[in-house]
Amino acid sequence: MQQQQRIYSIKEINKYIRMKMESDSLLSEVWLRGEISNFTHHSSGHMYFTLKDESSRIKSIMFSSYNQRLPFIPKEGARVIAKGYISVYERDGQYQFYATQMQPDGIGSLYLAYEQLKQKLEHEGLFDSARKRPLPQYPRTIGVITSPTGAAVRDILTTIHRRYPVVKIVVYPVLVQGKGAAPSVVKAIRNLNRIGEADVLIVGRGGGSLEELWAFNEEMVARAIAESRIPVISAVGHETDFTIADFAADLRAATPTAAAELAVPNIIELRAQVQQMRRQLRQGLLRLSQRQRDRLNRLKRSPALLHPQRQLVQHMTRLDMLERRLTSSLQRRSHVQRDRLGRFNQRLARHNPQEQLIYARRRTDSARRQLELRMQQILRQKQQKLGFGLKQLDALSPLKVMARGYSLVYDEQQEQLVKSVDQVTTGEMITVKLEDGQLNCQVQHIEEADNNGKGSKGTGA
Repeated sequence: MQQQQRIYSIKEINKYIRMKMESDSLLSEVWLRGEISNFTHHSSGHMYFTLKDESSRIKSIMFSSYNQRLPFIPKEGARVIAKGYISVYERDGQYQFYATQMQPDGIGSLYLAYEQLKQKLEHEGLFDSARKRPLPQYPRTIGVITSPTGAAVRDILTTIHRRYPVVKIVVYPVLVQGKGAAPSVVKAIRNLNRIGEADVLIVGRGGGSLEELWAFNEEMVARAIAESRIPVISAVGHETDFTIADFAADLRAATPTAAAELAVPNIIELRAQVQQMRRQLRQGLLRLSQRQRDRLNRLKRSPALLHPQRQLVQHMTRLDMLERRLTSSLQRRSHVQRDRLGRFNQRLARHNPQEQLIYARRRTDSARRQLELRMQQILRQKQQKLGFGLKQLDALSPLKVMARGYSLVYDEQQEQLVKSVDQVTTGEMITVKLEDGQLNCQVQHIEEADNNGKGSKGTGA
């Protein structure tokens, strides 16, 4: 019988295709490069457009929750690089690209590398807040890693000298853009860590394009900042510029000037705080001094200091009273102890060891006599019982029975006593034991007794 073929609905097959495409690892996260056409920014906030190249096109959509974070405004004819996934719109049965990120194609490759490195280092925990270290409140030496000729170093030096002129500044000149910039920055960070003189490091440069700031997006720079034992402030570009170094640093400053402000306190504010604390300390000391002065005046007016002799007389009177009480108490205690000693002597006389010893000897002699008498009685009873038992044993002895004419019959090996004619056969050797010896006999004839005790003829040889 032919199996009935299942028939699917259009909705079912579109849903199946969508699930297949969304489970595909390539289509679930893909980057596309193309030109925007048929662009529509809907009132709902969603963007509908087509991405096309020289030979093909794909319908695309970017929901408002994603396009609100775009760093640029997409336009008709703009060339872009977009990240997203490909799925099927079930109602129309049409596959389309769902964009989640987008950048202009001019910097798309760099942005893609930036995003990939950021995700990798973030997954390793390099950006975790738990590993960020606090900056010292009052640093003694600031290490500045930047270009020696740019505006950034001038802004940093000017701000630090203005805010905290007592701090020492060590400028380590490096390349901040170009092919050798990243190794130059890494070398500077490691050398300042090896020297160990700086308390804080400021690493950065002035603003620029993504390509000009790219040295601070290199993996080696991010790892050198994360490995630094000295806290690092990242100060790269302007306030809107974010680099990988910003995420790896212990603190990110919007500008080089802001980095200098974060690195050191304001000496004017510190002086104001010191003056305020000095005034508070002076006022506190004045209040304490006044309280102690008032206390001293009260002590001066106290009777104990004005008339010390009166206090002495009172103590002498109290001392005499305590002396009398002590003497009376010692006398009473002495009488009590003498009475106790007399009672102890009387009890000791009653328990004289000599008298106790005589009494114990008398008790021991009496007990010994009673024990000897009892032992003699028991010995006589045991002797009588033994004699009676010997008489009974002698009366029951097999020898006594044999003396009256009885004998014992054993088999040839003398191992088993013969008690029945069934235990022997004609011709078998037996042993007959008598009172004065034994007989070795051969059975010639066997005769069994009947029920009345009369003999009956048996077998014979």
